[in-house]
Amino acid sequence: MKVTVLRNYARLIARKGVNIQKGQDVLIYCGFDQPKFIELLVDECYKAGARKVIVEFDYQKLYKLDVKYQSVDTLGTVEKWKKERLKHWMDTQPCRIYIESDDPDGLKGVDQDKIAKADQKSWPIVKPYWDKMENKYQWCIAAVPGAAWAKKVFPDLPKGKAMEKLWEAILFTSRAMEDPIAAWEAHNKNLHDRCEYLNNLGIAKLHYKGDNGTDLTVGMIPEGMFLGGEETTIGGIPFDANIPSEECYTSPMCGEAEGIVYATKPLSYNGELIEDFWVRFEKGKAVEVHAEKNQALLEQMISMDKGAAYLGECALVPVNSPISESGLLFWNTLFDENAACHLALGAGFTNTIRGYQEKTIKECRKMGINDSMEHNDFMIGYGGLDIDAITQEGKTVPIFRSGKWAFEV
Repeated sequence: MKVTVLRNYARLIARKGVNIQKGQDVLIYCGFDQPKFIELLVDECYKAGARKVIVEFDYQKLYKLDVKYQSVDTLGTVEKWKKERLKHWMDTQPCRIYIESDDPDGLKGVDQDKIAKADQKSWPIVKPYWDKMENKYQWCIAAVPGAAWAKKVFPDLPKGKAMEKLWEAILFTSRAMEDPIAAWEAHNKNLHDRCEYLNNLGIAKLHYKGDNGTDLTVGMIPEGMFLGGEETTIGGIPFDANIPSEECYTSPMCGEAEGIVYATKPLSYNGELIEDFWVRFEKGKAVEVHAEKNQALLEQMISMDKGAAYLGECALVPVNSPISESGLLFWNTLFDENAACHLALGAGFTNTIRGYQEKTIKECRKMGINDSMEHNDFMIGYGGLDIDAITQEGKTVPIFRSGKWAFEV
């Protein structure tokens, strides 16, 4: 891939993704797969005005060794220096860039029960810090090819060719090939216009119906709103959290979901794939689940804490999005969730409440935003899905027909 194209992509992440402010610190989380691109990204962060850029590398095989040899107590302990680091982040509010490239099956065989217990031990300690940082900093998730990931997407190609093809797919679906910033400004406007239409309907419920068996009704928060594309921090700094992004999303009313929904793509959870599954809801809670592959992991996912079995997000994505039309299964949530309508089990987004800037997180959650240590997106969209909005006045308004938007803006 040409360096000029990769530099434009890095610039997009730094200036449009997290929108670095002059003098702001930047944290980059990534793997070892594309060190040259990370070098370009760091350079672009400094050129955008960063005071300091810190790169934290991650490697799945080392994490597997930690899980194998460390005790649950050791894995779940939050040392004093980690608490001090969290406190420092609270004080300085650095922006965060997450660069994904992991093998979708990279943690296969790991002791998932051990991971779950360690996370449950550490979460109550770190949660208060993260709550105090919510909506106050810019963040962005983007991706670069990893060798194992590329071979998963293109199994019939040699490694080098698979990497090049995945680069092409990432850059195309991220609107990063020619003038990325201009492309994203136009894309954000389209998403914002669709959200405005949805927000003006006064939606009380969404009804999902599909010929695959999906029949689900989800209640909306009266003060809730749809968001899509560019967002802003409480301080008013705009940023794009996901590159790519095709969704208009909201957080539903916790406790108001009835029916059954079938996943249409695999879910990558803790480095393993859950495939061919469905979820049945009663009074908002996932009371029954079934997966052809990794049933136990799906059951573990919805039992991590009290909120893990409740919905935190409803996202609308048409099947004619660039990612869907690529015909690729990316085996990666960032991309696959932007190819299809999806739901998320776990935490909701407090910034989907109108006037959230003047409310506490506790107040937003009391209004219906789900609270959990988890947030797991799973895809439910396909060409046979219809979605209707039932308004507060009792009217039925078509939102999706055959997997596509039922209205124009």
